[in-house]
Amino acid sequence: MFPILKSSGLFILAALCEISGAYLIWQWRNSGKPAWLALGGVIALFLYGLIQTAQTFSFGRAFAAYGGIFIASAVLWGWWVDKRAPDHWDWLGVAVCLIGTGIILWAPRGQ
Repeated sequence: MFPILKSSGLFILAALCEISGAYLIWQWRNSGKPAWLALGGVIALFLYGLIQTAQTFSFGRAFAAYGGIFIASAVLWGWWVDKRAPDHWDWLGVAVCLIGTGIILWAPRGQ
């Protein structure tokens, strides 16, 4: 169970870094916020790259599976930060993506 928790934790942390980094740059570029926010965004995006590449499985599988985690995180971010409540179609889409992520990561594989 520990490898599942570790990989899930890395995915969640990577998503937080990626979304917050892009959000900070968005705020600087589109909302006239100070440039130091953009610098913070660049740092967060760099951390995202370091964290995401710490997964122990193949690069392609790690990034394919991460897509589902990113989608779920983006919906939650939009809800909590942008105050845009997801509807039932958003939640259904998140569920489908997370099921796909689980299949990519943990389906039994033949040798």
